[in-house]
Amino acid sequence: MKKQLIVCAFLAMTMAVSAQWKPVGDKLKTPWAEKVDPNNVLPEYPRPQMERTAWVNLNGLWDYSVKPCGEVEPANFDGKILVPFAIESSLSGIQKEVGEKNELWYKRTFTVPSAWKSKDVLLNFGAVDWKADVYVNDILIGSHKGGFTPFSFNITPYLAGKSTHKLVVRVWDPSDKGFQPRGKQTSNPEGIWYTPVTGIWQTVWIEPVAPAHITSVKAIPNIDNGTLAVTVGASCTSPSNIVEVKLLDKGQVVATAKGIVGKEMRLGVQNPTLWDTNNPYLYDMKVSLSAAGKVQDEVKSYTAFRKISKKRDANGIMRMQLNNKNLFHYGPLDQGWWPDGLYTAPTDEALLFDIVKTKEWGYNMIRKHVKVEPARWYYHCDKLGMLVWQDMPSGDMGNHWAPHTYNGGTDKQRTAESIANYDQEWKEIMDLCISNPSVVIWVPFNEAWGQFDTERVTEWTAAYDPSRLVNSASGGNHRPTGDILDLHNYPGPRMFLFDAERVNVLGEYGGIGLPLENHLWWNKRNWGYIQFKNSSEVTAEYVKYANELKPMIDRGFSAAVYTQTTDVEGEVNGVMTYDRKVIKMDEAALHKINQEVIRHLSE
Repeated sequence: MKKQLIVCAFLAMTMAVSAQWKPVGDKLKTPWAEKVDPNNVLPEYPRPQMERTAWVNLNGLWDYSVKPCGEVEPANFDGKILVPFAIESSLSGIQKEVGEKNELWYKRTFTVPSAWKSKDVLLNFGAVDWKADVYVNDILIGSHKGGFTPFSFNITPYLAGKSTHKLVVRVWDPSDKGFQPRGKQTSNPEGIWYTPVTGIWQTVWIEPVAPAHITSVKAIPNIDNGTLAVTVGASCTSPSNIVEVKLLDKGQVVATAKGIVGKEMRLGVQNPTLWDTNNPYLYDMKVSLSAAGKVQDEVKSYTAFRKISKKRDANGIMRMQLNNKNLFHYGPLDQGWWPDGLYTAPTDEALLFDIVKTKEWGYNMIRKHVKVEPARWYYHCDKLGMLVWQDMPSGDMGNHWAPHTYNGGTDKQRTAESIANYDQEWKEIMDLCISNPSVVIWVPFNEAWGQFDTERVTEWTAAYDPSRLVNSASGGNHRPTGDILDLHNYPGPRMFLFDAERVNVLGEYGGIGLPLENHLWWNKRNWGYIQFKNSSEVTAEYVKYANELKPMIDRGFSAAVYTQTTDVEGEVNGVMTYDRKVIKMDEAALHKINQEVIRHLSE
């Protein structure tokens, strides 16, 4: 009887929580919106490359309030918001804009499991857009600026003497009124500009660690000599702390190395199985931190052996290579927006879906456009064998075009604060993705938007990560730096510049529009470079462009990016509708022609 009462009480509590939340608004929803459970939101461990077994997910319903900037914590909150969905999204349960003159407040309580009694406790945020101030038990414990990257605080000193703890987060996001990286967000969405995203938009969680614990794992392969360089960061750098890395192949240890915190270790593997787009082979890693011979912390990770490089071919054209073989990169511009969750996919299944479909369509690459994804998105690309070009989200000033020549024009000036912020956020983005084998190209600037100090930024990027190529300015002001000259042309492919010293790519083209009734974000004019009336016409135009691209590959193109994976708000030029319910092209024809284009370089 007692057990039945407990079950009934739990069900009643679950129903009460669900009753406090539902998706709001009458705009599009994806098929996964109805699978969102406010009691179990995004339950997957959010950091696959540094995984701990014990953790508590803090996603769910929090109190929220929107108040003018500069006020203290509200005495009364406005209602409940579903974390981690931005307040402007349907899945937040609110769908309200905040603006640069207001701050968004969050509040909830949490308890620490009794099994963690002897441990330190880390509070982790996947991403908060843009400036977050974090309070634990009414103490301001830290702040973070940056809308796309994770951050953590050791909250142990602020937990003493209490069993239930209060967590408050204050967020300010000026969107397009600020200098910060923001991608396509704007306070006046239309055309190619989208709804603002404010606040917590990735998972929040706590986990137990020892006072001395692992904070980062960086793994860079070298297939030419069969080595893996691993650098482990930790919360302290005492000489007595020893880190150990074990590399496992199908459960069997194949290499080990020991060293100290922050120093590069090398592990050797004879004839490693290489990761590529057709065989995305991953090795497991176990990383531990010990003091006086006793293990203090241990995390699970993974890595792969692969190489991205460039080399001149027999015709004198610079080509990109994967594992020392020429490979044409072909894929969609992927903006990673969701009609119900905006920046946040409703479920992990939804997050995976876009990558799976891209692979099924015969592409081998995704250009992640002016957005950064949660760590699990890159994990899925690693598992599926999808190459990724990672953009820096655009920000600060708008497009300032110089002539399409290397020596034309001058870079527009940012403030010192804006420059320092750009540098900080770009480094954090690179740190997030630096060990993902899928990520092969860094893209610091897009179409001259806020482009500045191009040579300095490019050279710093290349020095910070010499294992990848740098595409300085995709479709932007072309400067004599980096590995790639990247052209944009709409709607059809066109090759109007060529650089004999660099890899030449078509970083954007296409934009074939097809508006479909009952799958549109709004009823006003929807946007595409060109528009057609049905799937057959769109497929035919796509195939025509792909065939036009082939002779340009012969003349020097080594990659092409088609716009785009899905419709996004007012843009109707996706291969899929925004709600992911309709594929607009003939998928068999799409796969066939895409594979022809990729193979054309080697034929």
